[in-house]
Amino acid sequence: MLTDTNMYEGKFPHKRYKHTLQFLKEHIPESASILDLGVKNPFTQIMVENGFNVENTKGEDLDLDTSTILNSDAEVVTAFEIFEHLLSPYSVLKQINADKLVASVPLKLWFSSAYKSKTDERDRHFHEFEDWQFDWLLEKSGWKIKASKKWTNPTKKIGIRPILRWFTPRYYIVYAERV
Repeated sequence: MLTDTNMYEGKFPHKRYKHTLQFLKEHIPESASILDLGVKNPFTQIMVENGFNVENTKGEDLDLDTSTILNSDAEVVTAFEIFEHLLSPYSVLKQINADKLVASVPLKLWFSSAYKSKTDERDRHFHEFEDWQFDWLLEKSGWKIKASKKWTNPTKKIGIRPILRWFTPRYYIVYAERV
């Protein structure tokens, strides 16, 4: 199992992983089966090494193919920075069979444009939510938020925007249950 001292070493997003894991542990028992939307990634490994039973989707375009979601019998669905990439996150949220959801999204920043990769056409943000917009999306798609948390994403760069990142929340995570 990873310890607090080595869990976030290397080039991974230390703060985001730390907050996400703490939030997950607060709301989801390790014994629960999890379907994580998105391909296996460094955070998948962190969840597994912390005792969670995780299966990932296979990289299919979830706007077009939700068969893995529909055929899953997982108790919990997790979606960490996934919904901002979808054209229709509402459709995906409606089709989840699990009764529990833990999802995080990057928040819209008034001082920064939406993320757009210059090299990967699929790695772009179609949505960057304000917290109330994500809450509303969840409510409209049949979820009730039971807990939420925000945190900042400071950078060591110099300038006005890097300074603003020290004070302006960038990530928003929720634990929700099916209504």
